[in-house]
Amino acid sequence: AANVFMLFLTAGGLFAIPRIKQEVFPEFELDLVLINVPYPGASPEEVEQAVILPVEEAVRAVDGIKEVRSTAAEGVGVITCELLLSANGDRVLADIKSAVDRITSFPADVEEPVVSRPQLRGEVISVVVYGDQGEAELRAVAERVRDDLLQDDGITTVELSGIRPLEISVEISQDRLRSFGLTHRDVADAIRAASVDLPGGSLRTSSGEILIRTTERRERGTEFEDIVVRMRPDGSRITLADLGEVVDGFREVDTAASYNGHRAVMVQVFRVGDQTPLDIAATVHEYIETHEPDLPPGVSFATWNDRSDFYEQRIDLLLSNAYIGLVLVLVCLGLFLEIRLAFWVTMGIPISFIGSMIFLPMVPNASINMISLFAFILTLGMVVDDAIVVGEAVYTLRSKGVPPMRAAIEGVKEVFAPVVFAILTTCIFFVPLLLVPGTFGKFFMQIPIVVILVPLLSLAESLLVLPAHLG
Repeated sequence: AANVFMLFLTAGGLFAIPRIKQEVFPEFELDLVLINVPYPGASPEEVEQAVILPVEEAVRAVDGIKEVRSTAAEGVGVITCELLLSANGDRVLADIKSAVDRITSFPADVEEPVVSRPQLRGEVISVVVYGDQGEAELRAVAERVRDDLLQDDGITTVELSGIRPLEISVEISQDRLRSFGLTHRDVADAIRAASVDLPGGSLRTSSGEILIRTTERRERGTEFEDIVVRMRPDGSRITLADLGEVVDGFREVDTAASYNGHRAVMVQVFRVGDQTPLDIAATVHEYIETHEPDLPPGVSFATWNDRSDFYEQRIDLLLSNAYIGLVLVLVCLGLFLEIRLAFWVTMGIPISFIGSMIFLPMVPNASINMISLFAFILTLGMVVDDAIVVGEAVYTLRSKGVPPMRAAIEGVKEVFAPVVFAILTTCIFFVPLLLVPGTFGKFFMQIPIVVILVPLLSLAESLLVLPAHLG
């Protein structure tokens, strides 16, 4: 039975390890709901009056909200709702969406509000595209990098950052407008009417249903130049090109990305699902080595914020500490007691750690990450204590001439209470960490889980498996 239990822990743990989610840091939804309301062209004061105040009034009646914080910036309003610890996040999210959808006082230029729950996402590594080229050229290279990486089956989420949103500006002087008898409103209405992408319903036929859509969306400045602003009585047309210049550019923002003094664009690669940080980082590094020679002159690649390095270093630290612990326990017990006892006591370390992998996936959101690896390192000094006490008790009785089987039974009985209570006091000490609420509790939850689980398995191994091998 003892060998069956040992094989169950070892084989089950080895089978479970490849199936446990791996991430750099725990990923979970925050106890927040964000409401993002774009209002193009509006000043912060206009955003506050037209967007912030109506949204705050609408969400005030939603249950489960602890605090509401708002930010009005040029062209956008952001409302952050902090949830109560006891609130059901999904239900509150749905209620807030309903409350915002009922608002009818938004100006016509306000775009569709975006209501979402932010999540701590698993960014693994970023590729920096930098150089002396223009912003458009760097953006084009970064977009190609993103598209190439997304072609790999092991990468599913790649985003660009450090780039300004594209903006098409129409530069028209007031004198030019007056000479044609036009206003800025006339120009804006013409542009709005000529750049649309609207559903037109459906048409039922004998072969099926045909969806109808009106598509007149323009993406580049040259496509706007032929927009007709007004028709003259003689049939001639006044176009945007007649009024001024249409320029492809970027929106003015307060921040910009640079690397080593050069303009830069960041290509951020995230971990999703069963993907592992080490595999993603290896794929990105391989891509850089392969494609960097083909870059345009004046453009270079670099990696930034490679979190897989920290993750790999933490794993190496755990393994090196485990190896050192195994050797020290084996040598010390072998010198002062006996080799057979030293071997089976030492085996308690890998059995306990590997066996814990069976139960770790049963914990919600549990994974192998920087936090859980720290907890495993923390438990390295705990797991062998009970086995040493039990092994020494059995060895003492055997050295007095007690038959091996009886020595194993009597030795366990002799130290059962102190060993059990020693492990339980350690576990109880970490129980309060399981009760910590909020984001902090979610982030560090795996420390008490690991520190409780591994010593309990070590206790079971020292009381059930070890005596059988020593007897």
